[in-house]
Amino acid sequence: MPYQWTRKEHRTELAVWPYRSLPRRGFVLVIAATATLLSLPLLAVLGTPILWGLLPFIALALGALWFGFSRNYRDADLLEELTITPRLIRLTRHNPSGDVQDWQSNSYWAQVEMHARGGPVPHYLTLRGDGPREVEIGRFLSEAERRTLFGELSDALRDARSHTSV
Repeated sequence: MPYQWTRKEHRTELAVWPYRSLPRRGFVLVIAATATLLSLPLLAVLGTPILWGLLPFIALALGALWFGFSRNYRDADLLEELTITPRLIRLTRHNPSGDVQDWQSNSYWAQVEMHARGGPVPHYLTLRGDGPREVEIGRFLSEAERRTLFGELSDALRDARSHTSV
């Protein structure tokens, strides 16, 4: 699953990131294989003016593939960090653009809510604190992962509340 729990004495931390089905090494291999396969038809037209007619289209196709993969990697370069202590819950989202969004609340008032319908994705997870603000968490996870995370988050909040006297 594309998230990881870290538990210390009275502190629980969660890191959530988007799943990447193609690692960087696979990206390089796909580009190399595509370049090789696209250059095979050029062997038949070497030394003819047709080569210069085909070459820009092959370069354009490779450039578009490179741009698409690079954009996907850049857009998926985000991280959500949740810290739960007996007194405080804090969610920090590191966006691909570099800006950071932060939300915090008293752990006693914090609630994890799952919206089975009506959200941007099925089984949409949100956190609500003592104020009116509600924030999303793990929107990029799969539906099954969000359902699992909902149970784990609820348990982590319950455990934190049981240690409030500390």
